[in-house]
Amino acid sequence: MKDTSPARPGAPGAQRARHFAIAELVLQHGSVSIDELVEQTGVSLMTVYRDIATLEEAGLLQRHRGKVTALATGLHEASAMFRMEQQQGTKRAMAEVVARHITPRSSLLIDDSTSGVFVIRALRDRTPVTVVTNSLLAAQETAGDPDLNLFVLGGSYQGWANSMLGPTTLSNLADIDGDFCVISASGLAHGRCYHPYEDVVAVKRAMLDAARTKFLMLDHTKMTRRALHAFATLEEFDLVVVDLQTSAEAVEQLQEWGATVEVAAP
Repeated sequence: MKDTSPARPGAPGAQRARHFAIAELVLQHGSVSIDELVEQTGVSLMTVYRDIATLEEAGLLQRHRGKVTALATGLHEASAMFRMEQQQGTKRAMAEVVARHITPRSSLLIDDSTSGVFVIRALRDRTPVTVVTNSLLAAQETAGDPDLNLFVLGGSYQGWANSMLGPTTLSNLADIDGDFCVISASGLAHGRCYHPYEDVVAVKRAMLDAARTKFLMLDHTKMTRRALHAFATLEEFDLVVVDLQTSAEAVEQLQEWGATVEVAAP
């Protein structure tokens, strides 16, 4: 008989879920008090301190004078593996929308965003497709599928993103003439897409320039986040795919900024 009792706070599954919940809460608000985290998680103060220490070691949060601040908002980005675990159902639904527009025997440029990995998974009936990417996570996702041809862009490996960046990556992209491109953004403001890192922005911009049809995957959490570097306007994308949790007001705002929007239902 399957055990349906709640996981103990110290159990690995409970720890992992709590880490994601704490990180997401702090990332959304920028800064949260430790007392608020204790209240939200329902665990002891000591357990919350241990969770924060783990997230500090991962480079996602920092603690100072009773406040926990996000390092992945604005000037920093969460690690690739952490982002892979976030909002998987949402990313899956959005990826299905994008995949419906991909035609067989086409080329698909995918950036270092984890959303692109879910697009590859959704390409079941759209192959053969040539995937062009700087993301090693995306590259690994194509392994073992004979209908997915892979072209990995060269460059300087960045462990936090598990991807290749830099002048060599841009040089490779300058020689690419692609059919489709899937991009994500860390933040949005006044109809422009933003990301915290300049070298990532350069690759996103080069991918957009190299593709004929451009898709932006943008979940509701990005609508209120900010980052440093702009890389595109919403008008440049053929389709902006948002999740079901995106408010009607936010969708209307995107449309006012010139975007063609499709809401992904689960």
